[in-house]
Amino acid sequence: MASRKSSRAAGGSPSPGSKRETKHGGGKNGKKEGFSGSSFFTWFMVIALLGVWTSVAVVWFELVDYEEVLAKAKDFRYNLSEVLQGKLGIYDADGDGDFDVEDAKVLLGLKERSVPAQPTSPESEETVQPAEKSYVESEHKTDDVELEEEIQSVLHEALHSQPDADPVADDVEAVESEPYEIPALDEYVADLEERVSDSDTPGDPEVMPEDAMEHYTEDRVHEDYSEGQVESKQTEDDVAIEPEESEKPVKAEDYSNDVQVGKSDKETEDKTEKAKKKKKPKLLNKFDKTIKAELDAAEKLRKKGKIEEALRAFEALVNQYPQSPRARYGKAQSEDDLAEKMRSNEMLLQAINTYDEVVSLPNVPSDLIKLSLKREADRQQFLGRMRGSLVTLQKLVQLFPDDTSFKNDLGVGYLLIGDNSNAKKVYEEVLSLAPNDGFAKVHYGFILKAENKIAESIPYLQEGLESGDPGTDDGRFYFHLGDALQRMGDKEAYKWYELGYQRGHFASVWQRSLYNVKGLKAQPWWTARETGYTELVKSLEKNWKLIRDEGLAVMDKKRSLFLPEDENLREKGDWSQFTLWQQGRKNENACKSVPKTCALLERFPEATGCRRGQIKYSIMHPGTHVWPHTGPTNCRLRMHLGLVIPKEGCRIRCAQDNRAWEEGKVLIFDDSFEHEVWQDADSYRLIFIVDVWHPELTAQQRRTLPAI
Repeated sequence: MASRKSSRAAGGSPSPGSKRETKHGGGKNGKKEGFSGSSFFTWFMVIALLGVWTSVAVVWFELVDYEEVLAKAKDFRYNLSEVLQGKLGIYDADGDGDFDVEDAKVLLGLKERSVPAQPTSPESEETVQPAEKSYVESEHKTDDVELEEEIQSVLHEALHSQPDADPVADDVEAVESEPYEIPALDEYVADLEERVSDSDTPGDPEVMPEDAMEHYTEDRVHEDYSEGQVESKQTEDDVAIEPEESEKPVKAEDYSNDVQVGKSDKETEDKTEKAKKKKKPKLLNKFDKTIKAELDAAEKLRKKGKIEEALRAFEALVNQYPQSPRARYGKAQSEDDLAEKMRSNEMLLQAINTYDEVVSLPNVPSDLIKLSLKREADRQQFLGRMRGSLVTLQKLVQLFPDDTSFKNDLGVGYLLIGDNSNAKKVYEEVLSLAPNDGFAKVHYGFILKAENKIAESIPYLQEGLESGDPGTDDGRFYFHLGDALQRMGDKEAYKWYELGYQRGHFASVWQRSLYNVKGLKAQPWWTARETGYTELVKSLEKNWKLIRDEGLAVMDKKRSLFLPEDENLREKGDWSQFTLWQQGRKNENACKSVPKTCALLERFPEATGCRRGQIKYSIMHPGTHVWPHTGPTNCRLRMHLGLVIPKEGCRIRCAQDNRAWEEGKVLIFDDSFEHEVWQDADSYRLIFIVDVWHPELTAQQRRTLPAI
């Protein structure tokens, strides 16, 4: 019956509903069938093309901010994660404040429950060890899969069995109930500041290296954002100031698999495993976890290079949450970044102060304390505030006495102000706690060599370099180890020079200067024509007697102006110098004693303006031997004008070629190559030394290269 009725409705008079259907498509037997097949295809193509062009427009005209969409999705994930942590907090089995894989292992009986750790001060808190990790990597993959499934079941059960909770309220309450204070340092810091209480300005007078062979300098010493370069007093073979971009030392290649210096494959693998297991620092306290989404949003701006926006965001967070250590640390980082962008010392000082503020807040995670103080010390050194940096490093050592890396940094801090005695004590303490610490060994060896304890220094320098520890693969230590071996008559020296060359620290085995401009012509000996300074050479040779006579007059009447060489370059003998220009600066008092000589030189800015050299008289007495050594930079050439030369017994070697001086003649060599001097005559030798810029340096480089 129903089917007949239905049939009649289809074939008879159409109902209103049927009419509507016919209008939009029609029945099979209707006169009009609505869209034909071709019409339907046409509309389908129109709609498809509209979709394609809409997609193109969205991408081409950036109608949708995909990064914003991803950021919101990420924030949602973080918020969900925090909600889950709030619900699962009751299952925290290991006392770390949240529910994680370790807690699941305890609940499943795969690990013993640990006693929840009580809040501790940074002094007693466990320090981060690179080799630690929160899981065991030796488990097999199959076991991991089974464990993962069991953990998922625990998570599922927990999510469906716990009542809703407010994670923010819980965490805030936890913060209030768990005091975590930095130990009072006021008395300690006041005492320390009293002991190192001098002005902290770039160019501390203590940082005046006397000798490249014996003085330790960090690459970043006295680098700030000011236009002018701070120049410290140095003599012939110093290594003191970091090169600018145009003179970076050759980059070292990756020799992590090199076993030339005693590292076995197994030891290399062990170090790699330790690096893999390095623990990620924990920077958030319980309260900061509740505002993690806001912190992440501000940090994202900083990492994207939107520094001003990031700084505003972190400042807003600091104003809203003044007790948030992570927000204040983010503010310090943003100020730090902005200082670099603006090249502003004032902004950098603000960042330094903010890093210090982080540590003064309550409930600061120990990892955040370490990062803040380390960066504060680093930035203080950048500005040349060595004593302020020393105070900061002392704080770190006091807060984390078991962390030898901070003691190592403190030792460097002492070396940077020339306090080798205290540096030595620090490294002795480190080596008593960690006898195999390579960083401490190379620095301790360096100090011993500075004390002229050559034989004692060698094993420390050698074992430190062989360790491959971070901070040991440095050209200075290859330089000093090779030099020590040379002085002991050990030909192994050249093995280490070769290795230093292979690792990119030296331009060649013979040319071992550490501060170089790449691409300059390098050869031990030069002719006047090759230098392009023929007028200077002609003037020196033409007026050599005038220069000689003024020098002899000073020797006769003002012997005190000739100062003994004090760079520890002599094996034996008597060698003194009388300096007229140094680092491009004229010594007015000295020139009063030799006025004609100084007037003669004023015409040659390639010499008087060479801020990486000197102009001086040099007298050497019989029985003197100068150890093989190299100058600090390839940016200069050295001219020797013979004034009083004995007939026999005086010679100089540069690289593998020996030469002798002649009265009235100029010898020219590149002192960045190894050179050595013998004076075996029966009377003194007097020469006049003039350093000039390397002829291939541009005018811009001559103006901007920092002084040495």
